Amino acid sequence: MGERQLGKADRKGGPGHTVLLALALAVPVTKLAYTVGGGDAVRDVLVGMEPANWPDILVGMVITDPLLGSVLAVVVSRVVFALFAARGAVPLGGGPVGALRRAALTVVNPIAVGIIDACFFGPWWGLATGLGAFALRQGVVVEYRTGRRRPHHHREQDGAGHGDPGYRPPVWLRRTAGAEQWAALSLTVVVLPFLAFVSALDGQAWTGIVECRVTDGTRTESDRLIELSREGDGVVGWNLDSEQISNGLGCVSEESRYVREPWWRR
Repeated sequence: MGERQLGKADRKGGPGHTVLLALALAVPVTKLAYTVGGGDAVRDVLVGMEPANWPDILVGMVITDPLLGSVLAVVVSRVVFALFAARGAVPLGGGPVGALRRAALTVVNPIAVGIIDACFFGPWWGLATGLGAFALRQGVVVEYRTGRRRPHHHREQDGAGHGDPGYRPPVWLRRTAGAEQWAALSLTVVVLPFLAFVSALDGQAWTGIVECRVTDGTRTESDRLIELSREGDGVVGWNLDSEQISNGLGCVSEESRYVREPWWRR
């Protein structure tokens, strides 16, 4: 892929943009369908959740699965960085000031995603996520500084005048930048979709499961509900026992979120 094609891909978000959009649409519906059994149940749950709460399915998957959440954070960090780099955010040259700006641009976001990841999953996950996000940004910086990629505002001329003329990275760094591109591509189009669909088919609810008192006519029973929303002092949820939307009172959370066996064990 030539420098012009690379720059255009960055400006459009690259394959990461397409993959993230596709996963955001397909994975939550897959998770919902497998968890509640598909068919009319999917429609009933979506109606019960109300449109404003539909993103809760995707959010719940990400914050309860450390590996999926960490890989997603690394991919999003890289896609956003490449997008801004294509708009000229990577300073070229500039001596110590330019180097400081490049360092800040490259480091701040990985630190942020690392902290967020650590808050959800612990310090080691946060450290691994931050280092991964930083590593996949370094290759983008090298390619823009060497002129292999060009920001969109650069004038198209005879291939001269772009990049940082004073920058001569060692051979190993050039090779690392090339490897980074393939690593980012593999992580985005293979690893992330695989992890997302594994999480969607693992048989766990995307949110907490509670045991509540449910009144149906004159009968009051203790049923298990997938919590969809809270209403007053009760819970609106998908009733796993009667397979319908129910209102529950006096709810107690369960430790396990498993609803059914994972798809690969059936």
